[in-house]
Amino acid sequence: MPKYCLTLDLKDDPALIAEYEKYHTAIWPEIRESITGSGITNMEIYRYDTRLFMIMETDESFSFEKKSAMDATNSKVQEWETLMWKYQQPLKNALKGEKWVLMNKIFQL
Repeated sequence: MPKYCLTLDLKDDPALIAEYEKYHTAIWPEIRESITGSGITNMEIYRYDTRLFMIMETDESFSFEKKSAMDATNSKVQEWETLMWKYQQPLKNALKGEKWVLMNKIFQL
């Protein structure tokens, strides 16, 4: 089962961070369907201060290209992403338009 780890920063505003976390206590049903429908079998997001860390476990049907194509044609996903960008900010070395950045595994026990 493939596993991917990604990171992103939130804006440094306690009120915005609280709102962001509230949205994630009950994500929209269409977002849940989009996630599971793309081959993601488990997703966890952790926060330390303004740094987010996402762990995605996927089945063999998942690809970032497939997920991106699905998201581009899903109006609810686009609405969610626009809303979430109110709270998020790119990492300092992220590419233009890049949100979540894929992390490289450097150690495993």
